[in-house]
Amino acid sequence: MPPPPPSPIRLLRSHSAQVNVICFSSAEEGYTPSNERLYTGDADGLVVVTSTRSFRALASWKAHNEGVLGIEEWQSSVLTHGRDNKIHAWTRISTMSHLTETASQKDLVVPELLYSLDVNALNFCRFSLLPMAGTAKGEALLAVPNLIESSLVDIWHLPSRRRLHAAIGKVPGSIVQDPWDTLGRGNKHTGLIMSLHIMSLSHPSSSKAPQLRILAGYENGGVCLWAYVKDDDVSIEGRGWHALWQVKAHVESVMGLALAPSHNFAISISADHLIARYSLSDEQGQIVEVNPDDINTSTNFERVVTHKTKYPGNGSVTIRPDGKVFAVGSWDGKIRLYSTKSFKTLGTLSYHTGGCQALAFAHPDASVTHIGADAKDEDNFGSEEREKRSRWLASGSVDRRVAIWELLTFAQK
Repeated sequence: MPPPPPSPIRLLRSHSAQVNVICFSSAEEGYTPSNERLYTGDADGLVVVTSTRSFRALASWKAHNEGVLGIEEWQSSVLTHGRDNKIHAWTRISTMSHLTETASQKDLVVPELLYSLDVNALNFCRFSLLPMAGTAKGEALLAVPNLIESSLVDIWHLPSRRRLHAAIGKVPGSIVQDPWDTLGRGNKHTGLIMSLHIMSLSHPSSSKAPQLRILAGYENGGVCLWAYVKDDDVSIEGRGWHALWQVKAHVESVMGLALAPSHNFAISISADHLIARYSLSDEQGQIVEVNPDDINTSTNFERVVTHKTKYPGNGSVTIRPDGKVFAVGSWDGKIRLYSTKSFKTLGTLSYHTGGCQALAFAHPDASVTHIGADAKDEDNFGSEEREKRSRWLASGSVDRRVAIWELLTFAQK
């Protein structure tokens, strides 16, 4: 008999509105390991940073005038994205071990606002960030919906806030004969972009710059992979961007699109009862480098596998860093765990009384392998505690609660 599903190991009640966003901190080189802080954002624009050691708030501030759509650490800053059509860059919060259990709201840090970027947040689609490798100053590309047309994508450069690519998707390209393979579902109008990811494909046998790609999920239930096939650093009106493949697996809008850390597959969920997995790699697991002249839309069906569940109404999805397990948050408040390879159900987590809107797996903690089994730091926090923390899953809900779960390893799943 399988073990009973776990209960949350911690509950956080830092929010008075539904929790929309949740993420763990990344490692700081020379400072702290991964997962030291948990970021949460709610529908009122409040962002809270919580220590994962003491479970006390380190910072709490109203980052936006409307709901928070996204939060992500980058370099020495934290980016927040709000429904007020703004992306803000704030100073990064350091873990403050001196805060005691009696710390009051007045003791909490309010980070400094570094700069802001005007964006289009009509469609609830959060930004996607791609740090640029090999840049000494710390640069990144930021993908967001177009400023005017919410079915298109813009790419901005940070920290300069200069738009490099505008209106991706406006010109589908002559290589695409049928813009949407619909699997018999719906029409070809994409509607709003609901979720997107930016990534780059390196050319191992070429000195050319990596090829930029955008994976986008749309209101019509479709997903499209766009690639930039020109050498210019700047494009307008979507010129130079081609749809490598497009497929419509859902009968309802894409409510969540998660990209595997390896970038070789993605998972989408919707208001319907379907889960879809999209292959971005070949049989050897290598990211597919597609020549636009060789596009064959008849192969699109082979790139997507759909799984029918008994549970319609899904609001969030996330993939574990090792790519073996993914979690789906549903409108019934439950979190369902699946194998990414077989779609086998691995368990159901039940606590929330409202829809689960946000999910995040903890990062792997590289410091675990470098610390002795009995070694502990000044907070009596050792490798065993770090290993357990790397198996955490955090969830946020309409019920305004944040739950932290300690999961099994699900080995060989």
